[in-house]
Amino acid sequence: MRPISEAYKDFPILKREHNGHRLIYLDSGATAQIPQMVADRVVNHMLYHNGNPHRGSHILAIEASEAYENARERVVEFINAREREEIIFTRNSTESMNLIAYSYGLNNLQAGDKIVITVAEHHANLVTWQFVANKTGATLEYMYLDESGHLKDGEINKIDEYTKIVAFAHVSNVLGMEFPVKELTDKAHSVGAVVVLDGAQSTPHMKVDMQELDCDFFVFSGHKMCASQGIGVLYGKRALLEAMPPFLLGGDMIEYVKEQTTTFNELPYKFEAGTPNADGAVALHAAMDYLDSFGMDAIEAYEEELVAYVLPKLMDIPHVHVIGSTNAKEKHGVIAFTVDDVHPHDVATILDSKGICVRSGHHCAQPLGAFYKVAASTRLSMYLYTRKEDLDAFLDVLKTVRTVMGFED
Repeated sequence: MRPISEAYKDFPILKREHNGHRLIYLDSGATAQIPQMVADRVVNHMLYHNGNPHRGSHILAIEASEAYENARERVVEFINAREREEIIFTRNSTESMNLIAYSYGLNNLQAGDKIVITVAEHHANLVTWQFVANKTGATLEYMYLDESGHLKDGEINKIDEYTKIVAFAHVSNVLGMEFPVKELTDKAHSVGAVVVLDGAQSTPHMKVDMQELDCDFFVFSGHKMCASQGIGVLYGKRALLEAMPPFLLGGDMIEYVKEQTTTFNELPYKFEAGTPNADGAVALHAAMDYLDSFGMDAIEAYEEELVAYVLPKLMDIPHVHVIGSTNAKEKHGVIAFTVDDVHPHDVATILDSKGICVRSGHHCAQPLGAFYKVAASTRLSMYLYTRKEDLDAFLDVLKTVRTVMGFED
């Protein structure tokens, strides 16, 4: 395995300067940066193997098909799925969620049924279920949290015999906390509900195992794990996918078309209409190879070390307040915080003036912000290319924010 301490050297963008300062990227929760080896592999595919997968018998079409399907097999291995038919390529986690909502939710729920989610969900795993509830007459019910971000006592009991879907994030994109997957999944399955697990913030940072997690659906995005934007994955248990109708219609998802009738292709192609994103699949394949060159357990341990380093220093800064748990062991590379009397956009702009990139806003989790009475926050999110000296620079600038804004501390 390669030493993670050397990972930052693999990312050309980190050699950039901004406003006369070395670029420091602390917004990996939004999108991760791309290492040279991933870019090289994609460029090689585009320049020398560019064809339309599953269309044509010439050499380029064959090579493109092989690259696309090899990427699918690599996903099976990376997340320990049972078989390739369980892996559907999409554009991103959001499209994967919509596929589940349209193809499973709309066809399996009715008035009197319940969908249970947490109040911490990303809008992609929330608005979709609002839509399904409104269309089917089902009820959308929330599990609420305590101030530290843990589920309040008894909230799990909202999963009852009327519940058909339980959807929640593996790791919260705001709190950085891992929800109790086994407890929630066991409870859901005990009442016959299916589990939809949002892995957008977990898959890049820790080992995920579909057979161990035993969720029914799992989604993640390539761009958060060192691949390019525009490629995502939906994992689904085969029996569920077999029973679901197609989400999109058109080329590659058909078997036979007559003037008035059409039969659909087998899994996984039934859900992959149109020319696929072969470049994105190649990028995802390369990104998984890159991450595995360090080992997912090592990546998770390194990020735990970074959080343990920066969190107490952040909390020592006057007027700074961390959202959710202040236990470093519960933060998976993500820390959201506020600064008294300073809007998060101003915090981010001041940091940006020194070459430091962070996220500010509601982080696509407005119900969580409303629950905590925090309309917006600044989010620091780390990855394998983050260094302690990056965090030191961040802390040094953050200490000046209130002064820059005219406050006397």
